[in-house]
Amino acid sequence: MKITSRAFERDAKGWIKVIPENPDDIWHVYNLISVDDDVECTTTRKIKGLEGERVRDSSAKTKRITLRVRCEDVEYDAEGSTIRIKGRNQTECEEVKLNAYHTLEIAIGRGVKIEKSEWDAVDVRRLEEAADPSTTADLAAVLIVEGQANVVLVSPTRTIVKGRIEASMPRKRGMALMGYEKAETKFFNNVAAVVERHVDFDRVKCLVIAGPGFAKDTFYDFLKLEAVRRNWKTLQTNFNRIVKAHSSSAYVHSLSEVLENPTVRALIADTKAASEVKALDDFFEMLANDPARAFYGPAHVMAAHELQAIDKLLITDGTFRTKNVAHRKMWVRVTEEIAKSGGVTHVFSSAHASGEQLEQLTGVAALLKFPLPDLADAELAPL
Repeated sequence: MKITSRAFERDAKGWIKVIPENPDDIWHVYNLISVDDDVECTTTRKIKGLEGERVRDSSAKTKRITLRVRCEDVEYDAEGSTIRIKGRNQTECEEVKLNAYHTLEIAIGRGVKIEKSEWDAVDVRRLEEAADPSTTADLAAVLIVEGQANVVLVSPTRTIVKGRIEASMPRKRGMALMGYEKAETKFFNNVAAVVERHVDFDRVKCLVIAGPGFAKDTFYDFLKLEAVRRNWKTLQTNFNRIVKAHSSSAYVHSLSEVLENPTVRALIADTKAASEVKALDDFFEMLANDPARAFYGPAHVMAAHELQAIDKLLITDGTFRTKNVAHRKMWVRVTEEIAKSGGVTHVFSSAHASGEQLEQLTGVAALLKFPLPDLADAELAPL
């Protein structure tokens, strides 16, 4: 994300102007904008022409203007990579009355100014991640079984399905065998076409081919032959970065299994997705072996924090998107205090499989420095 200008300090009022340059940037901006922020960008408005005293709808013209609205609601469109901000207009102009409702749309390449009454630690951390030029897609994956495949990109913020390929496969026995081989080749060609279109080896660290059966092995061999037959230079050069892994299915939720594979984990060891998966694995392992040192749920995690017992906090970005300002400030304070005491906070993207898993555990969990058996068994009032 390109930051064109800024004027703010942490825990103080200020503004920033940014230009989102890709879909990941749109996700970052979505997580930056909160209720009561002032958001300014260019927008369009229909201006109706006049004939005598009557307004002529047929003569309406679209005019591009710059408006600032005070945010009341934010919507994220993953498919279109856009954000819609609904709020009251704060700009005096002829086209839109002051305090009239208007919806701004933020898209890739469209500059936006965000002004907050307070830039907290979570906002600053988000900006640092978004502005990091080294950020790339972590990995690409082909999740495959006979007649079904999903081609997926795992970026630092999101899991994106780039292609779903399905084919009706004949039986392998008898006279149908020849038809099966023909259908399999066509299916593999369709999957390979999606890989060629969407997998950029300059950005991803590896391509993982995963599945529960032999389809992954057959497709791996098919790609190897295709690279030579078609003189597919990019694939030939990077074939050592293509790995096979087991998954229980070809559905996207099986990605968490792929990321746990030791070979894959070694290739993406320094990425955000890998650190999230490892932190969640550590939590579940601790929950199974020493439940008095693994807490989840806002009330239990907060109680453990008050005893300065948290070593690692696992929290989803959705927890910070709450419209309850006091609730958000409470969790921002917790992350700051954990950092000061030498602990670590992992902010999970709710658009990742690992983030979805954490959401199912209320969105907040913690690994503790020492066991708290009495607190683990206690029934606490919800926060």
